[in-house]
Order: sequence, then structure tokens, then C-alpha cells
Amino acid sequence: MADTLTVLKTRRSCRAYKPELIEEEKLDAIIEAGTYAATGMGRQSPIIIAVTDKETRDMLSKLNASVMGVDIDPFYGAPELLVVLADKSVPTYIYDGSLVMGNLMNAAADLGVASCWIHRAKEEFESEEGKTILKKLGIDGDYEGIGNLVLGYAAAPANEPAPRKATYIYKI
Repeated sequence: MADTLTVLKTRRSCRAYKPELIEEEKLDAIIEAGTYAATGMGRQSPIIIAVTDKETRDMLSKLNASVMGVDIDPFYGAPELLVVLADKSVPTYIYDGSLVMGNLMNAAADLGVASCWIHRAKEEFESEEGKTILKKLGIDGDYEGIGNLVLGYAAAPANEPAPRKATYIYKI
């Protein structure tokens, strides 16, 4: 396992993927890391949906693109994705889901898997198609999409990190 600070400093969003799926053991480890994200009062409001089925992946990509009003693959060709939703009845649900997304991205980077947070999961799962997926999975409740995390192996090396801005930190 890599040094935590090294992973945090070197993780980058990937926008070009190879078509091959990641190993199931790696996917399971990434998902498990997401379940250990901090949540308000330990209420664990988020849920994670692993999408490894190409048909579902493509349907969600199309939904996401339609929210933007474009006809492209907003998932950048990534073969798999994790969708994070959170229970809107919990006051900290957006923060909880965001922390899950961060854990997922950092765990993926640690395991050599590229990722990118793709927005518009909220709109995807407010649609009839999104609601049908939740119903099919037996997910009841008032969940809001927090984010899609596309996963796969990078088709090109990651860019170097930008220098940190001078006004990032203030000390009192």
C-alpha cells in the first residue's frame, strides 16, 4: 500500500480510459474504502451502486449527456463506474456522499486505477430511468445522486499536478 500523502498528492482525474475492466478484487477494495468514509454522526447516509454492466453504463452515460444537452460520452470511455447516492432525510447527506467519493478516488489511485468524478448523478436519478434502476435494486427512500465515479485504466499518463496557490492556507 502506498504512502497516504503520496496518493493524495499524485491522484489526478483521468479523462481517457482503456476498455478493459478492472479486477474484481480491486473494485471490491475501492468500494470497501468508500464505506469507511466519515459520515455525520456515523449515520452512513450514502449508498454505492457498482455499475459493471455495459448496457447500464451506456444508459447512464446517455442520461448524463442529455442533462448537458450534448451527444458525447461524459464518462470518457471508462468501462465501469460507481454511483454514490445519499439519503436526503439525513442533514449531512451531501457532505457524507462527498466524503465517500473522496475515499473512492483515493483508494482507486492507491490501487493503480484511474478515476474521475462526473457530476449530474442528481439529475440522472431524478429521471424515470434512474428511478427504475433504484426500484430494480430494491432501493427505497429519498436518495439524491451525489456523483458518478468513472473507473478504469488510464489510456495516457496523468498530468503533473498544478502548483498549489499561494492563498490556499491562512494561519491564525
